[in-house]
Amino acid sequence: MATTHQKQWEFFKKKFESEQLAHAYLFTGEEGIGKKTFAQKLAEFVGCRFPDIMTISANEKDDKFGDGGEIKIARIREAQNFLSYKSYNGGYKIVIVDNAELMNQEAQSCFLKTLEEPKEKTLLMLTSSKPEMILSTIFSRCQQIKFFRSKDFSKNKEDTDKEKEILEKLIPVLGADLAEKFKYVKSLAFEKQSASEIIVALEKYLRKDIIKNKKALELAEELNKQLILTNASPKLALEILLMET
Repeated sequence: MATTHQKQWEFFKKKFESEQLAHAYLFTGEEGIGKKTFAQKLAEFVGCRFPDIMTISANEKDDKFGDGGEIKIARIREAQNFLSYKSYNGGYKIVIVDNAELMNQEAQSCFLKTLEEPKEKTLLMLTSSKPEMILSTIFSRCQQIKFFRSKDFSKNKEDTDKEKEILEKLIPVLGADLAEKFKYVKSLAFEKQSASEIIVALEKYLRKDIIKNKKALELAEELNKQLILTNASPKLALEILLMET
């Protein structure tokens, strides 16, 4: 971390050494710039290690509570239970919520209670590329730390490969008729590939011609918000979006 996000690292180093760490931070910035990695490195720096650290992600392959598209309330309750026990190693207990905007409304409301009643030696770190989708009450209880892409920091290769794979299958469908578009949506396994990931990849592709695709981009943003904050159907959301592209 010495050469990546150095200012943020120095900030936390000073806070930790002066015993002034807050109990909750929200790391914001575009996707693929290492916010989650930073949180994990910070956990290591403050001496937190297994089994005193827990990471929550909508895309965990072994997440028995999620469907790959959102973070549900059961996962947050599991985190609350995790935090209710004392640290095994005698230091911090840390929960990292990756892509916190993917918590659905129930999960966000539940998580708010954790923020309102922080326990001693507890550190909560949320990451988000879309903080506007997080409840204002959660936002106000976290100290926001902004992250920016540096010139020498390339996008996470795994994210890049996933995006490339999505677009390879999606782009040929954009110019097809409705039957082909619906066939594409029907072929998707949403437990493995979230609708939000597909929409985000499509948004980036459409931004190459913002003027031409303005309507579709606005629709994509609104549909993605609905997928994150409500129980909207991923299949229906993608069908509606593809009808506009």
